[in-house]
Amino acid sequence: MKIKWMTLIFLLLIWNILCVSLSAGNKAESYVQQIGLPIADPYILCYGGCYYAYGTNERGFAVYVSRDFMHWRRNPVLALSPENSWGNQGYWAPEVYYIQSLKKFYMFYTVNEQVCVATSDSPEGPFVQDMKKPLWGVEKNIDPSLFIDSDGKAYLYFVRFTGGNVIWCAELNADLKSLKEETLTKCVEAEEEWERRRAIVAEGPSLLKRGSTYYLLYSANHFESQDYAVGYAVSDSPYGPWQKYSGNPILRRGMRGTGKLVGIGHGAPFQCMDGKYRYVFHAHANKKNVQPRSSYIKELVWSDNGILAICGDLISPVVEK
Repeated sequence: MKIKWMTLIFLLLIWNILCVSLSAGNKAESYVQQIGLPIADPYILCYGGCYYAYGTNERGFAVYVSRDFMHWRRNPVLALSPENSWGNQGYWAPEVYYIQSLKKFYMFYTVNEQVCVATSDSPEGPFVQDMKKPLWGVEKNIDPSLFIDSDGKAYLYFVRFTGGNVIWCAELNADLKSLKEETLTKCVEAEEEWERRRAIVAEGPSLLKRGSTYYLLYSANHFESQDYAVGYAVSDSPYGPWQKYSGNPILRRGMRGTGKLVGIGHGAPFQCMDGKYRYVFHAHANKKNVQPRSSYIKELVWSDNGILAICGDLISPVVEK
């Protein structure tokens, strides 16, 4: 009888140990999944067999690295530190490009509500401003995005506060660090009902070209609104005029594949190693809290008649520790 009781006690102990281990494992997995990609205004660069993610989160910019755009690690060193930048607060919306002709990586970003540009020899940084001043310091401007056309001309799309948040563009000089001011052109402003539910805002521009058609993706409404969303407009010129898609917004809360996400917007398209395009974007922490925002990924596709869609299953990136 004593042996049977000892066996039973031993089995109960083993069972408790297994339960605790499984519980701890589930909690750890849940914790990792909740971390996600902890940035807002995200941008992903595909270069040299890796993906590099940058975004709004802290004073300066971190960089996250992945080989499959699903599992990420944070580089321990900031890609851009305040010491290497003009300005001292409000580090927002970085985008990084490799410029083959100049053999440099260029980071366009916002600090102190001014657009700046810094360069590096590596996508992981350090990015440094050789001249610590705004790219165009005439007035407040935010959310820069670079586009280089097939003829080699470079354009910067960004937001000016000209009657709300309004998207403008201008051609850049050859150094990519200054504007040709005579080319400044208004592109898109918030005019439709879905764009003005909480504020007069059109922001977070990104440009793609397919064939002879230019696609300008943008976000509208206030970023703190749960109805923040993404739309696009088309043109046969990088300057416009722009015709907004009648089916806007193409990414918003409540759409198939967005789950319980709210405050969806300010993303950027990126081309994957398999040649497909995807779109990375941020969302609110939950329905009660805007912060901390996290970023997610969905497919970006064109129909046969040129209609752009952000669709497919929701990818929730995970930062591994």
